[in-house]
Amino acid sequence: MSNKDYSAYQQKVIQRYYDNRDQIDEQRLAELVTNLYLAPPKKQAKMWESAEELMVRMKVPASRIAHVVQSKDPAVLAKVVEEVQKGTLKREK
Repeated sequence: MSNKDYSAYQQKVIQRYYDNRDQIDEQRLAELVTNLYLAPPKKQAKMWESAEELMVRMKVPASRIAHVVQSKDPAVLAKVVEEVQKGTLKREK
């Protein structure tokens, strides 16, 4: 699909989504922390996959992602979210 398939309004909505994708990803990752604490073990596996995808997209260092996913500890993921929100996490380029 090319841009011609969308109205001008739809193109602006899509552009705003991609302009704010970093903030959207940060929010989703923070929500995943809460959901991981509350979810039954069967649902946690899919949530950890989502968390890994989000961290990759947010350019969290690969070694940090591996540590968080391997630990399967929501507190470790919460620490990553905290560092991202404070701006202290060094991201890959």
